[in-house]
Amino acid sequence: MSSIFDRLLGGDKQTLVAPQDALPGRTTPVLPAPRPHTVLGTPIAGPWPDRTRVLYLAMGCFWGAEEIYWQVPGVVSTAVGYMGGMTPNPTYEEVCTARTGHAETALVAYDPTVVTEAELLRTFWERHDPTSGMRQGNDVGTQYRSAVYWTTPEQEAAVRESAAVYGAALTAAGYDPITTELKPAAEAGPFYYAEDYHQQYLSAAKNPHGYRCHATTGLAYPA
Repeated sequence: MSSIFDRLLGGDKQTLVAPQDALPGRTTPVLPAPRPHTVLGTPIAGPWPDRTRVLYLAMGCFWGAEEIYWQVPGVVSTAVGYMGGMTPNPTYEEVCTARTGHAETALVAYDPTVVTEAELLRTFWERHDPTSGMRQGNDVGTQYRSAVYWTTPEQEAAVRESAAVYGAALTAAGYDPITTELKPAAEAGPFYYAEDYHQQYLSAAKNPHGYRCHATTGLAYPA
């Protein structure tokens, strides 16, 4: 049984829900008609130019994660949603119960001739804490876990190489091991777009002074 201290910290939300205990969800998406990107003006659900690749990154609260990536040159579009769980078309409130199994995830659509997977992943490792398990800073629960879901062989190679490099650097510096979930997107399951008010939440048009969680180890990715 968890202690009162654990429950206050959300300890009861740090174990992934069993499939049979997951919420049933729904057949219709919570964002049926995605609007264009508030900052970039591009579609957040495509179509994008033929050369565009998509990488899914979970690094705690998805508001701050998305904001980081829409500023990267070569990124075509970004969006936030829920991935890696079992409940179809979950709402934000359902994800927050830790009974859907999803991680708050940023979709990053990018032009690989302008920005490489290695560059995107360097940002990923440095801008959150990949050693903290089911939390980022004061955000506690399975929805805040670190994860990378790739869609191409090139991405997989870059993910595995970068995880090995950064993991070794963390070990050498005395940090805990990486807890990041590494999976192909096809295995992680669908990316369910979050509600409209979450999309580009930190943009000037919405909440430029809103909450950002950037818990990090403080360790730079090896040059």
